[in-house]
Amino acid sequence: MIQLNALRRPRALALAMLMAVLAGCGTNPKEPESKWSAERLYAEAKEEASQGNYDRAGKLYERLEGRASGTALAQQAQIERAYMLYKGADKAQALSTLERFIKLHPTSAAIDYALYLQGLINFNDNLGLLGSIAQQDLSERDQQAARDSYQSFKQLVDQYPQSLYADDARVRMNYIVNALAAYEVHVARYYFRRGAYVAAANRAQVVVSEFQQSPSAQEALYILSESYDKLGLTELRDDANRVMQKNFPTSTLGGLGSAKKRWWQLW
Repeated sequence: MIQLNALRRPRALALAMLMAVLAGCGTNPKEPESKWSAERLYAEAKEEASQGNYDRAGKLYERLEGRASGTALAQQAQIERAYMLYKGADKAQALSTLERFIKLHPTSAAIDYALYLQGLINFNDNLGLLGSIAQQDLSERDQQAARDSYQSFKQLVDQYPQSLYADDARVRMNYIVNALAAYEVHVARYYFRRGAYVAAANRAQVVVSEFQQSPSAQEALYILSESYDKLGLTELRDDANRVMQKNFPTSTLGGLGSAKKRWWQLW
């Protein structure tokens, strides 16, 4: 029995050594940035970003966020990483990163930029490449991204009116309002042409009530008047006509949709 155990020990030792060698072969060399200081990580990430290497830069910022946890530099890294994700076309992850930042750092000096970037990502998503390729009117697309963008810009303007980003946010908000109004008119026109006059009137009323200053208000009033006429609601029709005459006395709108302007013609 003693001799048998003695034979087994060298075999077991050799097997253990072989497994250790194989495990070592399967291990990647240690990443050099693991030894970098927080300052060097930040500098290297900025350099990668300037060269358009957004994925690499984002990973360095992520490492920096962990390395400098609890500091202003970590907050900066988180914001920069969100921007890298956005530039790398990972909009969902970029928005998720910003939501986490806003939740964890509501008093950060960079919160206005976080809100602006959040609005910008949704704003550009609403103007996405697919719509450009298809030459699709912005008002004919789903408007949730536009609404989310508007809310971010509005929060920025309301809470930080003196922010460097506030003026641009106001311009974009105005643009979004016009786009949302145009969307409601597009839907109202769709319903009207299919004889769904109650639905058409309801969507036109949204524009008249919420977007009075929008260029789409004129057509919304016309659809409202025509829908009421089709429904036999003459008093409501006459009311809509009076509002039309007061606000658009020189209107030449003679047929449904004839005065429609594309959203890009508003600027």
